[in-house]
This record gives sequence, structure tokens and C-alpha cells, in this order.
Amino acid sequence: MNPTALLEIQNLKKSYGALCVTDDVSLTVEKGEIHALIGPNGAGKTTLVGQLSGLVPSDSGRIYFEGRDITGLATADRARLGLGRSFQITSVFPTLSALENVALVVRAHAGLGFHFWKAANRYEQAQQKAAEWLAKVGLAQASQGPCAELAHGELRQLELAMALAANPRLLVLDEPMAGLGPAESQQMVHLLAELKKQYGILLIEHDMDAVFSLADRISVLVSGRVVFSGSVDEVRESEVVQRAYLGDDDE
Repeated sequence: MNPTALLEIQNLKKSYGALCVTDDVSLTVEKGEIHALIGPNGAGKTTLVGQLSGLVPSDSGRIYFEGRDITGLATADRARLGLGRSFQITSVFPTLSALENVALVVRAHAGLGFHFWKAANRYEQAQQKAAEWLAKVGLAQASQGPCAELAHGELRQLELAMALAANPRLLVLDEPMAGLGPAESQQMVHLLAELKKQYGILLIEHDMDAVFSLADRISVLVSGRVVFSGSVDEVRESEVVQRAYLGDDDE
């Protein structure tokens, strides 16, 4: 076991019948780094994220978070320990405001519970904290209207604010650039670069410009297996990666 790792994955496997979706996957995320996980569609990235968050039980292998074996823990228990996750498909309460969505997370993390029949603004401390998280992700001006009126990029920012509101130590971000325009993507890159100073981040992403700009290390997942891990320069130069994922310029 790596004593310095924030997250350590050892030999994770998950199969559905004869189909092996994640096959002996091992990687680490250090404190204060962004470790990007890339790979083509169907490589097993989403299943791996599900295994990390506790939504998908592993057939074998271990997951360690800050040295603690969390392989058998439920999703809520992992979140309480500080493992935060954003989803590939944004999941918010569309009729509530951005402020109310984040305040619900703050209240849940503080053990205040979900009392939907009571006005959210009754919990002023939670509202104040929610406003701080929204400001951190650049949504201070869009905090009051219903989330159904937010643009796609704003919803991605909101989901990140909700993940941060749970006070994580590690962020597992599943394609935070998905559906963003060039300006929105650049804003997200700047935000993630700032968050890296405080959190370890496992970044699952298809936007290679963003990955190369942000990542300290990159692992390449193909057909459920990690075929290469290394620095940005090593991944750029790897013939294995070019053939398996980035494409061979000679073809």
C-alpha cells in the first residue's frame, strides 16, 4: 500500500457475465494532484467510477482512501469520509434554485436532514455556506432562479459546487467538460486548476486539451485495462497510447 496516496486502487475487477468491464485496474491519486483517466467509449471508465463511489460492487480488488480500506463501504459512508463525486449527467433538483440545491447538501453533511416541508432559508448558516460555494465556482449571480433555467455550463458548475459542499478531500469528476462550449470549458479548466491546490482530483475526461493542460499524471484505460500511465509528455509520446486512444498520425 502506498502510504502517501490519497486514493489507491489495487487490482479492481468487475464483470457482467463473460464481459470483463474493469480488468485488474490499479492507480493512485496523490494529495494536491490531478490524475486524469482517459480512454475511448466503452473502456470501462464509468464502471470504475461506480466502483470507487460504491454504486457498483467490485468482484475483486481493494480501494484505499487515506490508508483506510473502503472497498466494502456504502456510498454514503465513503462520502462522509471525504470522497466526493460529480456525475457525467448532471443531477440536480430542477425546480429549486442553485442556492437551495447546494444548501441541501450543506444541511445533509451537517446532519440537519432533508425537511422538504420547511423553507430552506430557515437554515441561514447553510444558506450562507451554500452561497460561498456558489461564488467559488462562479455562480454567485445565478443562485436564485430555478435550476431549470440555467445553461448547461452553469449546471456543471452547480454540480461541482454541490460536490464541494460535502467537504471532500478527493474529487472524482466524471467528464466535467461534457457539453461545454469553448469559453465554458476554459472557465472550468481555470476552476479545476485552482481546486487542485486544495483537493486531490481523479479526472475522467474526453477533452484532451483540458487533460493535457490540467493533469499531473494520466492513466489510459482501454477495454477495461490500464495500458499506460505517465506524465503528460510521456502520454503524448507513447506509441501505445497513440495506437489505443489518441490515434496514429500515420494512418
